[in-house]
Amino acid sequence: MIVLAVRWYPRFNLSYRDVEELLVEHGEEVDHVTVYRWVQQFTPLLADAARFARHAPGDR
Repeated sequence: MIVLAVRWYPRFNLSYRDVEELLVEHGEEVDHVTVYRWVQQFTPLLADAARFARHAPGDR
């Protein structure tokens, strides 16, 4: 669920409270402050992991 919260927040331009409500709909009760902490902690890690998946311009 952490990955979903960290992906939903920037991808869909949601507030932390919106993400909290979406997680409740999926059966996970978390506070919006917890979502904030997850985003702050894990967004740089996901960005670094995605950097390796990018292709160079003109690379096919």
